Amino acid sequence: MNCLILAAGLGTRLRDVSESKPLTPIAGVPLIEHVMRRAAVAGASRFVVVTGHEADRLERFLSELSERMKLPVVFARAQDWRKPNGYSVLAGSALMDGDYLLSMSDHLFDPAIARALAAGDPPEDLVLAVDSKVSGELIDLEDATKVAVSPDGTIDRIGKDLGDYNAVDTGVFRAGPGLAQAIRAEIEAGGVGSLSAGVQRLARAGRARTMDIGTARWIDVDNRRMLALAEPLVASESLTDSAA
Repeated sequence: MNCLILAAGLGTRLRDVSESKPLTPIAGVPLIEHVMRRAAVAGASRFVVVTGHEADRLERFLSELSERMKLPVVFARAQDWRKPNGYSVLAGSALMDGDYLLSMSDHLFDPAIARALAAGDPPEDLVLAVDSKVSGELIDLEDATKVAVSPDGTIDRIGKDLGDYNAVDTGVFRAGPGLAQAIRAEIEAGGVGSLSAGVQRLARAGRARTMDIGTARWIDVDNRRMLALAEPLVASESLTDSAA
């Protein structure tokens, strides 16, 4: 299965630690390598990585990692990596056919999450792995993307500023061609073109559903505090059900 990883952004909140968020070391290993190895454990056999900020350096590292992992890695450079992340989805999904796993480059996850997504029926448009445990030290609610999940498991609303929600976005998806179509439609309608905006458009049409991760663990490594929390979790393999 293809896996699309979004790694184009500036990573503002970790700039005082590393010039490149995807290359920020955790337990001595670059963050994006942790992400890719977890996706590979879950069944990803080809990677498309959208690059932008520090693209040359990141692509050099990923070319070497591709050789070590014995898995193909294709690059899609975002034309303007300062734009919302939906533009990265458009750039990367253009290099794939059918459905694919989608992950952020700064979200570490138990491979069981991606494995469960990959094992399910192919989505018409989108399945988002969500965590209904909306509190705890591994979740930064100030920055988390909140999700209001309907009783039937479809997404009602999604966004960072939701006041009424019952889950949070883990940053791991299984998407079909409909996601890129929805993002493109948002841009054409004058929207910002973010991934969440595309998901919300699908949700309004009843075409975005969720998968609760249950007891599996994940963490968004987006600032110095979350980086400090991730270090011992990775070192002890507390975020994985299999050596990554």
